[in-house]
Amino acid sequence: MADQTLAKSFLNAGEDYDRFRPGFPEAAADAVLPVHVSTALDLGAGTGKFTALLVPRADRVVAVEPSEQMLVVLRAKLPEVETHVGAAESIPASDSSVDVVTVAQAFHWFDREPACAEIRRVLIPGGTLGLLWNHSDPGCAWDRACTRVAHPGLTDGLKADDAVTATLPGFDEPRFVQVPWQERITRADYISRWLTVSSFLAASDDDRASMVAELERILDDDPDTAGCDAFDLPQITDVYVYRAS
Repeated sequence: MADQTLAKSFLNAGEDYDRFRPGFPEAAADAVLPVHVSTALDLGAGTGKFTALLVPRADRVVAVEPSEQMLVVLRAKLPEVETHVGAAESIPASDSSVDVVTVAQAFHWFDREPACAEIRRVLIPGGTLGLLWNHSDPGCAWDRACTRVAHPGLTDGLKADDAVTATLPGFDEPRFVQVPWQERITRADYISRWLTVSSFLAASDDDRASMVAELERILDDDPDTAGCDAFDLPQITDVYVYRAS
């Protein structure tokens, strides 16, 4: 079960999350939806970072997200998308009504068993579930060090938990695709991105200030980022594609 304090830290996020969080590469969406579908549902859609990639790949796109503030941003960007405030454990959709369910950067917050049952319920027979996570490139020392500030228990960035992604009830074994990519980001936006991460949002003011100071120190000390106002940030998107059994 996810840490609910950290999970709820996103409920009041919105514009900053959308501005500073990374998007997803087109190749990741292609891995989940290689062909056009009738209906795609993005679960835990946030501000629509991945939802936007579904729009040209489905006749109907539905976004389900527990934070109304997140959905306000999504609706402004993607007015053609049908939106619902809702949770993975109780999806506001009818049985066998969706061809594809996607979950980008959110499945680790779900209560696994009831969420899988709900996803399986709304999917058509043989429907697709795509789980996606962005994480740091293990070859990028400074981003990996910053990731450990936010997630001390992780060694290679915010990768999917193997216990979550190996086998899911009601689904066949997943197909795994890894998509490397990079983005150009300013130092200021990079720091601001970390301020949208759950551990920063949930921290006390003093702890958050200490964490930011440590990020600044890492960037000042690493030869690839020291003195730079902007830098190339390598990333990896892990994609797990499941078929409803």
